[in-house]
Amino acid sequence: MSGDMYCWFPAPHVAGKARAILRELGIDSAPTVADGLKFRFCESEREAVAGAIEAGLSTIEREDTRALLCAPDVAPTPHDLARVEPLSRLVVRVRSGWLLAMMHERRITSYFQPIVHAAAPAELYGHEALLRGVAADGTLVPPSHLFDTARGAGLMFQLDLAARRSAIANAASHGLQGKLFVNFAPTAIYDPASCLRSTVAAIDKAGIARSDVVFEIVETERAHDPAHLRRILDYYRGAGFRIALDDVGSGYSSLNLIHLLRPDVLKLDMELVRGVDEDPYKARIAANLLDVATSLGIDALAEGIETQGELDWVRDHGAKFVQGYLIAKPAAAPRRG
Repeated sequence: MSGDMYCWFPAPHVAGKARAILRELGIDSAPTVADGLKFRFCESEREAVAGAIEAGLSTIEREDTRALLCAPDVAPTPHDLARVEPLSRLVVRVRSGWLLAMMHERRITSYFQPIVHAAAPAELYGHEALLRGVAADGTLVPPSHLFDTARGAGLMFQLDLAARRSAIANAASHGLQGKLFVNFAPTAIYDPASCLRSTVAAIDKAGIARSDVVFEIVETERAHDPAHLRRILDYYRGAGFRIALDDVGSGYSSLNLIHLLRPDVLKLDMELVRGVDEDPYKARIAANLLDVATSLGIDALAEGIETQGELDWVRDHGAKFVQGYLIAKPAAAPRRG
């Protein structure tokens, strides 16, 4: 990624800091309209420029500076106004070339963690598909790094779609048995009918029964439009899928979403589950949530199970399903039987 960068600053002193940063790097800059600044950088300077801007400008200065990246010697047109964005986002995207390459080269894969019956842990219920990236050298890139980069660079829609497609394709190639839990971030979906049509088509093409697919809502703390989220779930339910609400108990928002979204599966947050058999505060909260699920006919799933004590406790208090390292760690191939 290289080209001509145009920047417009919230205050003169910010422009002065930017000019000083560029002089330090040996990059010439020129004034533009509206007291803006234009400079050119090449691919080999990308990391140095991005790093210097992040180090030299404060977070609020980067967020309030507007920026536009154009091809070299191509002057901006009125149509480019739609591409003007915070400098903070553009800097992240400039540094996220590795993620763009990873998605373009289809180096996105899925690992599978078994979900079993709490009363009979040897009995498989399904798997949760978990995103993994594959670096150019073959090492795995954790999902937290992928999503943090995508979120900062405005690539959540692309990564969320790639993750769903990977989950479906890998589940089909392995002949996955039982239910398939597929994560989705509601903030990465604009219009449900348009954005999710390809996901539904991929499931049908893979020969996976819709009744075996559970779409799991993640990042609920970022979903600030419950009506939009409800439209997404109505679309999925109307197409024959089930819905799971993830990380219940991690905050007030997820508790409110129980009655707004009426999920089929409620997943207890792993931080609440960890040590629940030894912590009376966690135990009281978890017991209440499990009681709510049972009384409303919602299947309760406790995730993050790491000890026999935790498994015994959630089973005795109403959890129907469990997953966690005590059962099995995520693996490239799903469990059989």
